[in-house]
Amino acid sequence: MKKTYKITILPGDGIGQEVTREGKKVLEKIAAKFGHTFEFDEATIGHAAIEATGNPLPDESLAKMKASDAILFGAVGHPKYDNDPTAKVRPEQGLLRMRKELGLYANLRPIKLFDELLEASSIKPEVLRGSDILFFRELTGDVYFGERGRKDNGDTAYDTMIYSRYEVERIAHKAFKAAMTRKKKVMSVDKSNVLESSRLWKEVVNEVAKQYPEVTLEHQFIDAAAMLLIKNPKAFDVVLTGNLFGDILTDEASQIAGSMGMLASASVGDTVGLYEPIHGSAHDITGKGVANPLASILSAALLLDISFGMKEEADTVIKAVEQTLKAGFRTRDIADANTPAANILNTETMGAKVLEFI
Repeated sequence: MKKTYKITILPGDGIGQEVTREGKKVLEKIAAKFGHTFEFDEATIGHAAIEATGNPLPDESLAKMKASDAILFGAVGHPKYDNDPTAKVRPEQGLLRMRKELGLYANLRPIKLFDELLEASSIKPEVLRGSDILFFRELTGDVYFGERGRKDNGDTAYDTMIYSRYEVERIAHKAFKAAMTRKKKVMSVDKSNVLESSRLWKEVVNEVAKQYPEVTLEHQFIDAAAMLLIKNPKAFDVVLTGNLFGDILTDEASQIAGSMGMLASASVGDTVGLYEPIHGSAHDITGKGVANPLASILSAALLLDISFGMKEEADTVIKAVEQTLKAGFRTRDIADANTPAANILNTETMGAKVLEFI
């Protein structure tokens, strides 16, 4: 009996709703082309959920996600919360709770460079060409989840950076296993010359490394790694790091690829996987139809590959994106002075071009 795969669509806020629509269309096209049965459901999170229910992650949404085989997610956030640091209920609370409840402890961010977009980066093409990086960012520990608060009548604030051995072990294993299928190199990034939590991180990573003797392990401090990422991105293969450092490094790496609108990510644990573009809700362009949907489409490819084991289907999506770019089509964030105006597409028409190439 053919399996029916259940996919929860989680558009979220801002352009998340616009780009996720195109990612879903790609999944529908793949299902039709390869004879799969995908069953879609939709749930709310973030500002949209707060507006509807007062809760950034309603229990109904969480139940839908737990019952699904994979989740395609957009983004959360809204300017009203950015401008009000005293707000008690915030969209990002839904995101953090979702990661905890679903056990999504590993964030995978592949930095894939398309030759056609090398000029879109501010870094010289000869420095970038051939770069292929896979980040493993730990998602459920660090300062985002440690004890926090105010004291001294609110004049002193603190956030605790905290890690437990098991949290480091489980993501380290994922990174080393991935390295075995690549160039067999892992760079672990920490700040162990200053931070006790980083010293535990380094200690545990060294222990895990002994189980993968074929993999070369290198340690870098976060500041040195950030510098090297710009100086020589080809020096990286698999990068393993904590929540805060990973948050910063992966956004830095997005500029290597020329645009945050091009980069997909996966958040996985031991059950359901969640797939999302790395960009945020971008309310400055929400509703204008100019958002780049390719990161969401490439996230759909990751979903097919990692959660469903559909390698051929995932490669079909990636090749369709490559062919779209080779044909000269761009959204405005990846267009340059040489791009004909007729080739600068909006969100929906860019998605439609990828569907044509599929």
